[in-house]
Amino acid sequence: MFPYKTTLKIDKNSKEPIYLQLANQFIVLMSEGKLIPGTKLTSSRALADLLQIHRKTVVACYEELLLQGWLESIPKKGTFVNTNLPIIQQLDFTSKIDNPQKQKAGFIFYKNDRFPIKDTNRKEDVIYLNDGTSDTRLTPTNEIARIYRRIASKKMVYKHLDYTSTYGNTQLRETLAEYLNASRGLKITKDNILVTRGSQMGMWLSSQLLIQPDDIIVVGDTNYSSADITFIHQNAQIKRITVDNNGLVVNEIEELCKKQRIKAVYTTSHHHHPSTVTLSAERRIHLLNLAQKYNFAIIEDDYDYDFNYNHAPILPLASHDSNGNVIYIGSICKTVAPVFRIGYLIASEDFVTEASKLRGFVDRQGDALLELTFSEFIKSGDLDRHIRKIIKVYQQRRDLFCKLLNEELKDYFEFEIPKGGMAVWLQLNKKYSWKDVAIEAKKHQLEIGDWKRYDLANLNHNAMRVGFASYDETEIIALIQKLKTTLNIIKKAHN
Repeated sequence: MFPYKTTLKIDKNSKEPIYLQLANQFIVLMSEGKLIPGTKLTSSRALADLLQIHRKTVVACYEELLLQGWLESIPKKGTFVNTNLPIIQQLDFTSKIDNPQKQKAGFIFYKNDRFPIKDTNRKEDVIYLNDGTSDTRLTPTNEIARIYRRIASKKMVYKHLDYTSTYGNTQLRETLAEYLNASRGLKITKDNILVTRGSQMGMWLSSQLLIQPDDIIVVGDTNYSSADITFIHQNAQIKRITVDNNGLVVNEIEELCKKQRIKAVYTTSHHHHPSTVTLSAERRIHLLNLAQKYNFAIIEDDYDYDFNYNHAPILPLASHDSNGNVIYIGSICKTVAPVFRIGYLIASEDFVTEASKLRGFVDRQGDALLELTFSEFIKSGDLDRHIRKIIKVYQQRRDLFCKLLNEELKDYFEFEIPKGGMAVWLQLNKKYSWKDVAIEAKKHQLEIGDWKRYDLANLNHNAMRVGFASYDETEIIALIQKLKTTLNIIKKAHN
């Protein structure tokens, strides 16, 4: 006899009807082979008595399973598990499965070791270093929620709930064109804009359209690691050039162009990632002229244009592009909060059309209501007001962070005070290693993170990008003290 009483569980507080609870449990028992084909089930009356439920509930359960084809009823004999069901796996119903979740696939698939697994688990008492992220506590959630509610309550909102354009919401594209033309000197229309789910999608789409195996893409000898991974995944040849205090050394790109066909150059021109330096005006013009002469693309990732403390923002390369060589990528995620996946890819109309077609097969479309919300958020001036507010906050945090670095840790680090952005490029004294710092810091509830991704070219510069914007004053002081304790212990061990 099958142990129905101990195996079948009923939750009377569940919203799911009891007959369906039982039916689903029977399906699991049959699919796992605990009730094999041809097994006769106990009568509805007997099962009702065992489970202390109404007989009609069991009858409804059996009828549901008959309709789904799991059971078959034989007149004058009873109800049986369908004899036509294949036996998937026979298990002893007395055996116990410690972990019912599938941990390994039952088929072969291709793994990619280039993509790191990102640990998002966070402990409350630990400080985690980042490479420059915004403080989500400053997110204008009330303003965004108010706009979203107003849009969602309109009678005609249903028009935006169906499948729509793979380019993104038309109103947002028009708003972005107007906003970026005014604020960043671009000369675009909505037809030059593809709305993406953040800048990474724009980078991925660009690489898919630009790069075939062994095509050459030029990046800095220090570079944004996610960009590297994206291009390597396309089997590109990556050529690295020097980055100095004026950004990419464009003369080296020119020498490469004389010898080989360059497909694209990737740059974070405003604040080079990770070192935070700005590409000089002379090199910007030189790079644009080279792109026009040698017909390569410039992927300009302008990830933190809005954050400048000592001067007005420098206009992007895209604002001077008259030949359609620049693919300009940015997002609102960095400015407002990472959870709002609103980004943009800006390029020539023909490139945007191809990108939209490709996007449609990996992500059919964006969130139309969220895109409408951010269109209103920008047009109302709420975005500009938010930027003005957080620039003041982040500048104060930058000043405090750099002041404490200089006062408490000057024997360990060299750095330049960044003119913008949300991070400092910290060069550790070469007596010490980031590996040792990471190991010791963990003992003091300080997580350093993956320092190796800042030296992709193995330059041994011993530097790391450390963000300051996401920590308030108390957290900055605590971070510096934990770092000081860590380094003092390492110093003693070296002496």
